Amino acid sequence: MYKDIRAFLQHELAEIESAGLYKNERVITSPQSAEITVGDKKALNFCANNYLGLSNHPELVAAAKAALDTHGYGVSSVRFICGTQDLHKQLEAAISKFFGTEDALLYASCFDANGGVFEPLLGEEDAIISDALNHASIIDGVRLCKAQRYRYANADMSELEEQLKKAQAQRFRLIVTDGVFSMDGNVAPLDKIYCLAEKYNAMVMVDESHSAGVVGKTGRGVSELHQLRGKIEIITGTLGKSFGGAIGGFTTGKKEIIDLLRQRSRPYLFSNSIPPMVAAAGIKMFQMMDRTNELQDKLHGNTAYFIQKMKDAGFDMKPTESAICAVMLYDAKLSQDMAALLQKEGIYVTGFYYPVVPKGQARIRVQISASHEKEHLDKCIAAFTKVAKALNVIN
Repeated sequence: MYKDIRAFLQHELAEIESAGLYKNERVITSPQSAEITVGDKKALNFCANNYLGLSNHPELVAAAKAALDTHGYGVSSVRFICGTQDLHKQLEAAISKFFGTEDALLYASCFDANGGVFEPLLGEEDAIISDALNHASIIDGVRLCKAQRYRYANADMSELEEQLKKAQAQRFRLIVTDGVFSMDGNVAPLDKIYCLAEKYNAMVMVDESHSAGVVGKTGRGVSELHQLRGKIEIITGTLGKSFGGAIGGFTTGKKEIIDLLRQRSRPYLFSNSIPPMVAAAGIKMFQMMDRTNELQDKLHGNTAYFIQKMKDAGFDMKPTESAICAVMLYDAKLSQDMAALLQKEGIYVTGFYYPVVPKGQARIRVQISASHEKEHLDKCIAAFTKVAKALNVIN
């Protein structure tokens, strides 16, 4: 059979490449940081989710090393058989404390958390009302569930209300939204969503992957930003971005919801526990965030500085309330060409284009980190300006 499908696959790949949509992977040969080594060349990294600069932080590295000695390399089992260590329970408690929730459980990734949350909780007599720009993991998770599906335009509260009216025919209703939408950087209007949920008797779920550690005065995410800490029924998130950048996801929220997910969530039940060294580093990270708000303050300052300077230079920037700064270029090939030229200037960024973003909405997504210093930001802005002028993006 493979000889039959091979020609088809080759044609599909050729089509992707000819459309300028082929994704090439560049190899990093250093730890993740503000400055990285790509191949044998140094570059400033502006496209990682390393928002707080913790991916190679010495305290997290030390905690991980210590856990290797005390708890070993891996658990070799799923949680309910023989894969739960004290570190896993301690990390879950730390996540609950951070978000002000009742309980939490760990997954291998937030993709698994979102994939495993809907099907155990909701059936065909229920409804899920989802933002149109929600992450692919939410979309896939919803597809695994038999609940009725409703969708509203990104952050459009009048359309959300219309969908909630339609969903009154169902038994239980769950509104689900990203906290920060990863391609644009905008924050979900959770205060308005929560009001509509109360009005139409619905629950709320927020994916805080790109907002936890970033949004809110102390980085507790959009629930903190909108004074809703502890009131949201379900929060999902990742340890792979602000929280150390390794791997691992979580769901946290109301106790009964978490209890049922422990019993029936398939990605939780049938995936290995996260490595003890990752759990130990996660515990250390939450201890650091309880101790000081220094990293969040620096991140917020860096982001405000970068956005203003880029606007002053003439760039078309998406409005953002996060550390995601979308430099709009609209053309897919242009986004790739510009990213390639920026790498020659020592700036590591990536062009985003269809199907990651809608057709005609290509951009370079710049992600700011607390590990960036002012001279890093200035070098990035100068490189963008130089390359954009050469490509006639700005005058």
